[in-house]
Amino acid sequence: MALLNITSPHTHGPLSTAQIMRLVIYALVPGILTLAYFFGSGVFLNLIIASLSCLGFEAAILKLRSRPIGFYLRDYSALVTAFLLAVSLPPYCPWWLVVTGSFCAIVLAKQLYGGMGLNPFNPAMVAYVILLVSFPIPMTQWATPATLDGAQAVSISEALGKIFIGQQVDGYASATVLDVMKQNSAFALEEIYKKEPLFKNGYFASAGWEWVNIAFLIGGLFLLYKKIFTWHAPISMLIALTLMAIIFYDNGSSHSGGSPVFHLLSGATMLGAFFIVTDPVTSAVSKKGRIIYGAAIGVLIYVIRVWGKGYPDGVAFAVLFLNFAAPFIDYYTTPRTYGHKKARVVIAKDSEEK
Repeated sequence: MALLNITSPHTHGPLSTAQIMRLVIYALVPGILTLAYFFGSGVFLNLIIASLSCLGFEAAILKLRSRPIGFYLRDYSALVTAFLLAVSLPPYCPWWLVVTGSFCAIVLAKQLYGGMGLNPFNPAMVAYVILLVSFPIPMTQWATPATLDGAQAVSISEALGKIFIGQQVDGYASATVLDVMKQNSAFALEEIYKKEPLFKNGYFASAGWEWVNIAFLIGGLFLLYKKIFTWHAPISMLIALTLMAIIFYDNGSSHSGGSPVFHLLSGATMLGAFFIVTDPVTSAVSKKGRIIYGAAIGVLIYVIRVWGKGYPDGVAFAVLFLNFAAPFIDYYTTPRTYGHKKARVVIAKDSEEK
């Protein structure tokens, strides 16, 4: 006897896959421009390298699989993966890091499972985690936000030298706010906000990152307005993360993990909530399932950020854990079939069952 959980693989609507992917790219633009404003031209170089690499790897694998290359490239899914990967990586990281990430995302996490719609894990997050575990040093060297005192603008020639030949650029790198918060064990939050430039130069949470998150929030709300996805997963994730931060805030002692505003406007929170968690292929299907899925990701993000060892942000790891759990969540949140009092799972009997 085989037990099957049957769900519809496609949602029919007025927009094609290519149109949806284009809207996602448009929604990423405010966040990309804000990242570039605070962290420099390396953001655009990441985008160019990732886009060319992802499209190249997608075309190569499609060729090996004897699939129509132009047809699949025109759905823009590879380009969306490239954009999500590029904005997740530090500006001015080595070119080979971006190419390696593109290979992991397109070949390992997407095409080896059969292509778009068949991958169980978010390709961009798979690539990010592989890079973070394999190359932790270049993955944690973020540029100093432009608004900080003493921050130096990196010229195009310096950026190209840094990316392609490893040229050293003086004074361009600094710890992220999540690094600072995670490594703190001696100062109360009020002292950190007065002492650390990243916090001292911020309005709500931290210099640069607060505006980057607000920009991605604006893009996410645009997609929500366009009904590209429902509110269930992203809002439940943000609510769960906020509740965890409130519960464990402890009035800002040296052991505090940070305020709710800090967690909402730091790291990849809004990018994760509206552009990663909402991936329809790797998330839960039912509305109830999406609420559970998003809430669990929010809780895991806080747990990894505050109590996890070694990794200051937890969005990618939390998403991959819940990608793995999504079929389990779907199994127990199957919608009730019209005409039945309870949700039912289809049972397929073997024709030769005795």
